[in-house]
Amino acid sequence: MVRKNVTIGVDLGGTKLMAGIVDRSGQVSSLQRWPARVRDYGQALSAIDDLVTQLRREAEQRGDTVVAVGVAIAAFLTADRARVRDATNLVGWRGRPFRADLAARVGLPVVVENDADAAVWGEYTHGAATGEHSVAMATVGTGIGGGVVIDGNLISGARGLAGEFGHLQVVPAGRACGCGSRGCLEAYASGTALARSARAAAADDPAGAKQLLDRAGGDPERIDGPAITALAVDGDALARRVIADLGGWLGTGLAQVTAVLDPSVIVVGGGLVDAAGELLLEPTRAAYASASSIRAVRQVAPLRAAGLGNAAGLVGAGRRAALAAVGVPTLVGR
Repeated sequence: MVRKNVTIGVDLGGTKLMAGIVDRSGQVSSLQRWPARVRDYGQALSAIDDLVTQLRREAEQRGDTVVAVGVAIAAFLTADRARVRDATNLVGWRGRPFRADLAARVGLPVVVENDADAAVWGEYTHGAATGEHSVAMATVGTGIGGGVVIDGNLISGARGLAGEFGHLQVVPAGRACGCGSRGCLEAYASGTALARSARAAAADDPAGAKQLLDRAGGDPERIDGPAITALAVDGDALARRVIADLGGWLGTGLAQVTAVLDPSVIVVGGGLVDAAGELLLEPTRAAYASASSIRAVRQVAPLRAAGLGNAAGLVGAGRRAALAAVGVPTLVGR
């Protein structure tokens, strides 16, 4: 039996922690999900260490060698990926030397990426953007993240904050955004924005929102994204309308991304895309095509759904770790 070098990919978000063994073809095996929500810094280090230990044992049992660990994390990172700038949905992470602390725990090289950056790398290497030379990806969930690959380089920016598409301004002096600005795309085209729009619609038209209100026990403030997408899939008119409105904003924002980056493809993924599918993607594509500029000289780049689903970040992190394990710099293109 030929012994293979593999990596462990880890995906840590505000509500999930999962890890799996990632091979050179991007295939994930032995996927493990931590049974509870992990937010505290020390708790996260211990949980990831436990998962890595378990997965290393499984790899060894089948004759493979784990050479590195890659972590996709829902956080703002420094440009060198050594420290966490901030992590809104995690507790006690600001300023922490996460990469060094985890490497000390697991005894392996560790690569850390923002979750959207890891996702675009996964899609670029093994997903919907395989074979493309210039890729932009938006991840649409509770918020909106983004990642960019140009000529084989993952772009992180001078301060590690490149690709924050959710904070493009689409409405001057518009809705307040969690970042402190107003009119950001995230305030109009995220899961949080979807719930906000549906609640407002239900307050204005309770009869038209009967099914949504029934699911929320009659309280508009309890309407949430999963209920909206489930009812939209079932054909509810109001749920479909607010999703279509969101797609319009998303497409408009992605047209701005195209104007700046001129990608060969735009990939859209994340939990909201997984749940709503073409109900979201169709109006997104329409608005994106309509708002794209200088079409006389530039063909509009295709807009594709992510191919790896929820595994994109884990796969991307694992494959970034494989580069580090053989001495390839992972921060080329900063």
